[in-house]
Amino acid sequence: MMNYRQIKLGLKNKCVCIAGCGGLGSNIAVALARVGVGKLIIADFDKIEKDNLNRQYFFLDQIGSYKATALKENIYRIDQSIEVEAHIVKLAPTNITELFECGDIIVEAFDKAEMKEMIVETVLSEFPAKPIVCGAGLAGWGGNELINVERYDNLYIVGDHISETSEDDPPIAPRVGIVANMMANVVLELLLGKDK
Repeated sequence: MMNYRQIKLGLKNKCVCIAGCGGLGSNIAVALARVGVGKLIIADFDKIEKDNLNRQYFFLDQIGSYKATALKENIYRIDQSIEVEAHIVKLAPTNITELFECGDIIVEAFDKAEMKEMIVETVLSEFPAKPIVCGAGLAGWGGNELINVERYDNLYIVGDHISETSEDDPPIAPRVGIVANMMANVVLELLLGKDK
């Protein structure tokens, strides 16, 4: 067993890269900041809208701000000792390899299936030794028993693996938060080992 001080010490020199700062990415970043991951590299090109507040770690006065810079500000309100690199950029294979090269783990937190596929293919091709943690299937509510983690070598997928977000099945705070925190927990298992 490790106490909290040992956990923070074990995470102090670790770097996690998060692709996307929306419902998954913002909540994952906050969870990792709260446990003391030493460096976070976050990337998103989007701005905060009022509709995002039902599931993303932002506030009313941040509407209209870039998600990456607002998330950096929110993380600093939790712990100013964490190094946060915030990039306002649309990720593509060329800049993923440049921005995420120093990360110990890469987290995929995109909404769109084609972007998820792009980053997974890029990471598995360019960084085959780095773990990548992804979210898939987090729409709607309920169904807690369906949410799990599947592993394929260095690829970890968290969610129910079936429910796609749509107008009739939107992403909302409880389920998004469950998947985001499970993803953060997988990151911790990888950084600290599964020994509890």
